Amino acid sequence: MRDGVSGITALEGEDFAKYEGQWQAHVAGQVKDWNPETYIDPREAKRLDRSAQFAMAAVADAVKASGIDFSTMPPERAGVAFGSGVGGISTIEDGHSLLLERGPKRLGPLTVPKLMVNASAGNISIAYGLRGPATAQATACASSGNAIGEAVETMRRGRADVMIAGGTEAAITPLCVGAFQAMKALSGNKEPTKASRPFDASRDGFVLAEGAAAFVLETEEHAKARGATILAELVGWACSADAYHITAPDEAGRGARQAMAWALQDAGLNPADIGYVNAHGTSTPLGDRAEVAAVLDVFGTHARKSAGGTLLMSSTKSVHGHALGASGAVELIGCIHALREGLVPPTINLDNPEEGFDIDLVPNKARPMPIRYAMNNTFGFGGHNVSLIAGRYEG
Repeated sequence: MRDGVSGITALEGEDFAKYEGQWQAHVAGQVKDWNPETYIDPREAKRLDRSAQFAMAAVADAVKASGIDFSTMPPERAGVAFGSGVGGISTIEDGHSLLLERGPKRLGPLTVPKLMVNASAGNISIAYGLRGPATAQATACASSGNAIGEAVETMRRGRADVMIAGGTEAAITPLCVGAFQAMKALSGNKEPTKASRPFDASRDGFVLAEGAAAFVLETEEHAKARGATILAELVGWACSADAYHITAPDEAGRGARQAMAWALQDAGLNPADIGYVNAHGTSTPLGDRAEVAAVLDVFGTHARKSAGGTLLMSSTKSVHGHALGASGAVELIGCIHALREGLVPPTINLDNPEEGFDIDLVPNKARPMPIRYAMNNTFGFGGHNVSLIAGRYEG
């Protein structure tokens, strides 16, 4: 994200080669050379769908980086909130193929535990012995944003001191790619590093990606007591619904606007306090337009470049693509680094912004800028909207 280097490559895999010539989408953000055994016992890895494998790996990295030792605290005081848009879709596809080819008696007993959307949350809680609240959020592309927000609320309610939160997705499968293709939601651009181009006038759809991101969230009191290195502070969040259309965004961005306004209210901040917005910015014509309209409405002259506004907004999906339910968590990483490093990641491939997009969209090159607060937007099919606000921790 920082360097503005695309991770998008040509769509690969034997399952896609079977239908050569039938794909309108040609690129994706695929995790290459994946070896779950780097993180997970080989026997356990076989019990997990690819999406849950990603989740367990991300959590292992987060727990290690945090230095937390769950054995030193009451297990009831730690929980999980993890999101995924489609869960174990590879398991579903493989199971259906097996059913058609060999009949129901050939289906394995682990089919259901692998395909469940809550498989990641359940396996995380089991692996670390966490007996506090454990929940799975499935609000399409807003899933991990909702999961992080729910983790915050769980701690605010006093039910936990620590929550593992984040999201995962492994939906680069023939069914998912074909289904999104049928909706005309995916980019048809054949140049991998140029295909995801949020806010650009030539954008033609999103680039499907996969992956996971996880956080160890703690109350400030708990983090300080154990001497944790605090990366940032989640100061506010909110969610809303468009109540408009099952896939298309409200053209005026009313639901997105409400989520952002409520998040500011929850954080006790004014629009001018936000230095950076990590946009949902999927590179779809309607979605980007609605988000820009909502941001201009909420932030006013602070966002308007023509009026001297200083708000910066970028979409890191231009670099890593759209990981659906994992996207909010992945992009929160970008926000945290922007806060800590004073460097805002760019929107690459932004060569010709659409007319009327009167915001500094940080085209093509990272921007040095001290940031005190950053907002992260994630919006999903069904009209789900989530805005998270992170602040630079100053003790």
